[in-house]
Amino acid sequence: MRFASFIDGQRAGYGIVLAGDHLLDLTAAGKTAAQPLPADLAGFIAAGAPALEIARQLADRADQASLRSIASVRLVAPIPRPAKNVFCIGRNYLDHVAEGYRARGTETKVPEVPQIFTKPPTAVIGPDEPFALDAAVSAKIDYEVELALIIGKAGRDIPAERAWDHIFGFTILNDITARDLQRRHEQWFKGKGLDRSCPMGPVVVTRDEIADPTEFELSLTVNGEARQRAKVGQMIFPIPTIIASLSAGLTLEPGDIIATGTPSGVGYAMDPPRYLAPGDHVVCTISGIGRLATPITAYERT
Repeated sequence: MRFASFIDGQRAGYGIVLAGDHLLDLTAAGKTAAQPLPADLAGFIAAGAPALEIARQLADRADQASLRSIASVRLVAPIPRPAKNVFCIGRNYLDHVAEGYRARGTETKVPEVPQIFTKPPTAVIGPDEPFALDAAVSAKIDYEVELALIIGKAGRDIPAERAWDHIFGFTILNDITARDLQRRHEQWFKGKGLDRSCPMGPVVVTRDEIADPTEFELSLTVNGEARQRAKVGQMIFPIPTIIASLSAGLTLEPGDIIATGTPSGVGYAMDPPRYLAPGDHVVCTISGIGRLATPITAYERT
């Protein structure tokens, strides 16, 4: 199934995206179920298999009268305000590792373990929401298309062979980064954590819908120009390894988000570097999930 969160006027909701861009509003339909569904997608994910089964039943018996066009609502990030920071894996595609060291003129060193940082909940925005570039804060704003995992089952010390059991689904994430802040502070959080620097969506596709996640193809364009393209199977640390490493001594909970890294083609590694500017339009695409667009605007101080 494909789940989306939305705003309809003043009302927040979530639902199942069906064929023909139809939406089954679970916020409304779930109230009539034998066991009412949670009010938002984060709560739905935490409710586990019973909630999923109710959603399937509602989708199976949905008629045209109970559906609406997805164009009639405004999609937001699937989990608009995560309970915790978004976990992120850095330098997880070999070509991206190499381009980074090449841009700095140093010898390539491949990570031996996953490199982990986070983005705060205040960074999360949804599809088609703008990122406002504040020139007084950063002059080197970059993009990074990534596959993101949504945890569905809590666990600590999760072995790699059981990692898939803990994934609810997959979505698209753009790890917008202030490269100058990333270098200046000699750590990644500040440069990765600016407001609205974590566009996400437009939907979450459940794990059972995807036969082989390594076949996901990621791509990114800026103003229609192709910049990034790779398959998930090219990652240095595959998804089970990421979950096993991250969960060692650290409990993952339903609704936690893990961004799995970006491929080569980022702006700072181009010759010369090409950073984002107001007026740019960034589109991230992942096969089987969809398209996540982010317009770049100028920040206006009040």
